[in-house]
Amino acid sequence: MNKVNILVCDDDKEIADAIEIYLKNEGYNVYKATNGLEAIALLDEHDMQLIIMDIMMPEMDGIEATMKIREEHQIPLIMLSAKSEDHDKIFGLNIGADDYMTKPFNPLELIARVKSKLRRYTSLGSIEMKQHHYQTGGLILDDEQKVVTVDGDQVHLTPVQFNILRFLIMNAGRVYSIEEIYEKIWKEPSFHPENTVAVHIRKIREKIEINPKEPKYLKVVWGIGYKVEKI
Repeated sequence: MNKVNILVCDDDKEIADAIEIYLKNEGYNVYKATNGLEAIALLDEHDMQLIIMDIMMPEMDGIEATMKIREEHQIPLIMLSAKSEDHDKIFGLNIGADDYMTKPFNPLELIARVKSKLRRYTSLGSIEMKQHHYQTGGLILDDEQKVVTVDGDQVHLTPVQFNILRFLIMNAGRVYSIEEIYEKIWKEPSFHPENTVAVHIRKIREKIEINPKEPKYLKVVWGIGYKVEKI
């Protein structure tokens, strides 16, 4: 059985070290970062199954780091903060945190929340993670095998179509503008990208939808952009 990797990001060494001790006592592998930039670099180097993220840090704080992480990863993230106001908690959860704890906290409660998040993230309680496997309803995208299936039938997408669908299904439920989609996929500034993106969206719909005119998965939000529906 593979060990679970957990990333602890906090510029307070004493807190990070204490969290590390409790996590290692539970058998987890622990990686530590002191700011958001270090955390993102570690995510590029290692497969992580959970992140514990402080908010107030130098160079890149936890808010910006969480927003950037959510562009690529959907692994569980527990946010830590010295702020206890409700609006801070709500903001943290809205930008992608799965849970929020206020400092000082009980380490045993943190461990309980870590275990809870991991149970939801794993398959039937095992440690076989689904990091490269995204699903909504009958639509499944396997990023490792580069395969897309709908209700068990494989559909064939071009590389650009696959990348667009992957970006949207990784962030299912969130609406992205045409400009955001273009810049994410083509890695360059967008200049009137409407036709380019719209054509690819139409082609994807033709392949994954039973009725492309009444899409179940890939939907337009008029005046805003596109999203993959959470089902």
